[in-house]
Amino acid sequence: MPKRGRKYSMARAQVDRLRLYGPRDALELVKSVSFAGFDETVEVHMRLGVDPRQSDQQIRGTVVLPQGLGKEVRVLVFADGEGAKLAEEAGADYVAYDDEMLQKIQGGWTDFDVAIAVPEMMGKVGRLGRILGPRGLMPNPKTNTVAPAEDLPRLIREAKAGRVEYRLDRYANMHVPIGKVSFTADQLVENFGAVVDAVRKARPPAVKGSFIRKIAVASSMGPGVKVDPFQALAMEVSA
Repeated sequence: MPKRGRKYSMARAQVDRLRLYGPRDALELVKSVSFAGFDETVEVHMRLGVDPRQSDQQIRGTVVLPQGLGKEVRVLVFADGEGAKLAEEAGADYVAYDDEMLQKIQGGWTDFDVAIAVPEMMGKVGRLGRILGPRGLMPNPKTNTVAPAEDLPRLIREAKAGRVEYRLDRYANMHVPIGKVSFTADQLVENFGAVVDAVRKARPPAVKGSFIRKIAVASSMGPGVKVDPFQALAMEVSA
């Protein structure tokens, strides 16, 4: 493990490693110990009581953060005809409807944050899996990024408003951004609650016992702060 710098060590010393903080206290602490010279992203990290090797215990979905992500989200839409027109009118940054754009992506261009596709385009989009897949940009029905043309305006609005994906890794962990250090504590708490609630509702029927076992929050460069899962699950989430 690489040696940490002096600023990190000073921030780490302010965190009680044995304490399980309430969600608000944890997020306020993350803000107060942030030391980087840029507006760090705040993430929530969860350890789930599932077996990722089992197909019936896979967890993947999206949630719209009520307070957004604090950054401009660039959206690319794979659609042609009426779908392309709807995407442009809804504010898509890029619309891929011809071979020229597909070839550009195949060449390695991925200057966008979210990709959405209509089902009719998935035959062509599938050929871009080698480029889009490793970057988490491949459209997928499970993440509400493959939908009929009439749904494109809504999906584009949600993506730009702060829709994020949660996805289980092979170690049964999840890592989800919930905003920026510059957000108020209220904004971070609201986004945190939305993510925890979405993951809780995504619990597979096959899972027995404790589901959300551990939670921590941290900024991009800062130390992790442990959150009491019971307090997190007891939060009231705005509809």
